[in-house]
Amino acid sequence: MIALAGYELLPDWPRFAAFAAAGLALNVVPGADMTFVIAAGARGGRRAGAIAALGIGAGTLGHIVAAVLGLSALLMSSQALFEALKLVGAAYLLYVAVGLLRAPKPEAKAVAAPARLFRTAALINLTNPKVALFFLAFLPQFVDPAAQAPALQILCLGLWFDLVGTLVNAVIGVGAAGTAVRLGRIPWFGRAARWCAATLLGGLAIQLALAERR
Repeated sequence: MIALAGYELLPDWPRFAAFAAAGLALNVVPGADMTFVIAAGARGGRRAGAIAALGIGAGTLGHIVAAVLGLSALLMSSQALFEALKLVGAAYLLYVAVGLLRAPKPEAKAVAAPARLFRTAALINLTNPKVALFFLAFLPQFVDPAAQAPALQILCLGLWFDLVGTLVNAVIGVGAAGTAVRLGRIPWFGRAARWCAATLLGGLAIQLALAERR
């Protein structure tokens, strides 16, 4: 496998192939991240969809670094910290959902600034403690037990997972923009799309608030 200064960056090919297949399957499962990317692309166009995907990727990178540094293990061991972060995440999802409902009509051409869109996407991901626990449980399963630097392999596997996830979300966000252009001629489509996205995010917020540490 690929090595750097004598340290293997990735596990053996069969183990990595299993990881790549599992990672791709998990990345295409809809959730809060994908819902926001779709909403951003549908409302703001291809660029907005791509920026939202990059923001989600940045948030995921934060979770990966936390897993490597052991911060995610701290989250798993502290019920109070887990409860606090999940409530913050749920509240933020509700905030974003309400923002979608209160947004101006599409004809007003009010599109969120790129920096704000990126920040919102990153925070949606970062404030979800289930993502942190997922990486803590998922990535170590594919690390070579004989690796001299397992943390380095966890980092590289996480970066691969993040790259694939960002590409998947970008494709979906850009695709949502194209679909919105075609359906945008329907008078009620914009409002219906906002309500659907807001309802999904609201439901995911409730699900997150009720989630339990595994």
